[in-house]
This record gives sequence, structure tokens and C-alpha cells, in this order.
Amino acid sequence: MPFESFNPYCGSAPVPSNLWTSWNFDPFLLGVLAIGLIIWRLGGRNDRMGRTCLVAAYALIFLAFISPLCALSSALFSARVAHHLILIGGIAPLLAIAFPWPKGPTMPLAALVILHAAMVWIWHAPDPYAFALSSHSAYWLMQATLFLSAWLLWREVFAPRVHRGSVVLALLATIMQMGFLGALLVFARQPLFAPHFTTTLAFGLTPLEDQQLSGLLMWVPAFIPYAGVALYQFVALISPQQRSDAP
Repeated sequence: MPFESFNPYCGSAPVPSNLWTSWNFDPFLLGVLAIGLIIWRLGGRNDRMGRTCLVAAYALIFLAFISPLCALSSALFSARVAHHLILIGGIAPLLAIAFPWPKGPTMPLAALVILHAAMVWIWHAPDPYAFALSSHSAYWLMQATLFLSAWLLWREVFAPRVHRGSVVLALLATIMQMGFLGALLVFARQPLFAPHFTTTLAFGLTPLEDQQLSGLLMWVPAFIPYAGVALYQFVALISPQQRSDAP
């Protein structure tokens, strides 16, 4: 293990007795959120839908980065996976709607699917994950690359010019790769994530049980936002109005 000391963002692993006092009011984080609001005011989607998505995204940011869930993710890998799923399956699509898609060329949808899958797999592999918890800068590198890859994918998914069939296939591919990663975590025979070897027992889980729970989260709940949008796009694709508009 190349990273033997861990300095996770949100502090060291809590125990149940002090979890609910472990809130994170990092000035850097609050400053970034304030800058985000300014950027949105200057160029965001300032209609009812845009405002609603922005408020919902900030509520999820509060849950993921400020509430005790952030501290819990230092103790449980399953909490870290839940945190990441909120980031890529909740915050990213909401902000993709809140900020309109700019005109001009973009990356192909298939390339964005591959990019996002690569970020998910890299940061949920044991060594890169341990590196991400070795310093605050490494932590934010993990969060930024996960978020940006997801945000770019969702922005392309919601772009009106993209064919609905391509969107459905892209979302199904994303569901499949995340499900496969979740299955690998569920059926692994030993715990793989060193930062949590000694932090899970206080919450009644062995490291392996915690890892299996994380796999179940990635295998089942993670597919909901992707499947929901894919189903909506598929219904729109086969609707009579869509067929009548086809050349």
C-alpha cells in the first residue's frame, strides 16, 4: 500500500456518538458555493426550472459536503459511495439543467460515456482511492474529476440537438458499467480499501460488509436517475408526435 497515512477531507473517521456533531463549514467550500451562485446569476438558466434545479443541487451539496454524511464517508466506504452517487447522479444533472448548454462543438456522447466511466472506475479502485484520502488536494482532484465528467455527460444528455436514441444507449451503457463495478465490490472475497480497515467496526460493520454494502448501492440505487431519464427519453422517442416529426 503506497499511501499509509490518511488525511481525509471532513476530518478523521467519527464514531456514532459524535457523528451528528460532525458538520463541515469549510470556508473554501462555502466560498466556491458563493462563486457558483454569482456565475449562475451571470449566465445560468434564470427561469423556474433553472432556479428549482439550482436550489435542489445546492440542497444535495449541503447533504454531501456539509452535513455529517461527509464525516461518515471518512469511516465507511459505503458512505463514500453514497456521497459519490449523490454527486454524479444528483448534483451533476441538476446543475447541467441549471446552466444552459453553450453553442459550439462538443465531445461526442460516446466519448463522454467512456470518460465518465473511466473516472468512476479509477477513483473506486483501491490505490487511487487511498491516494484521494492522502491529502485535501488529492481529495478535491477526485471530486472535481468525478463531477466534471458526470456534468459534461448530463449536459450532453439534456442538449436538445442530441438524438434521443443515442441518449438512451448512452445512459444504458452507464448503468451497465456502474452495475458491473458494484457487482465486483459485492462479490469480492476480501476488503480492498485500506482507509476503512479500522473504521467500520464502530458502526457495526466489518470492512468487507461495508464494501459489500457499497457495491449494492452502486449496483441498485445508482441506476435510478440514469434509468429514469432513459425511460423518459425512450417514451418520447416512440411517442406518436416524435414519429410524425421524423423525416
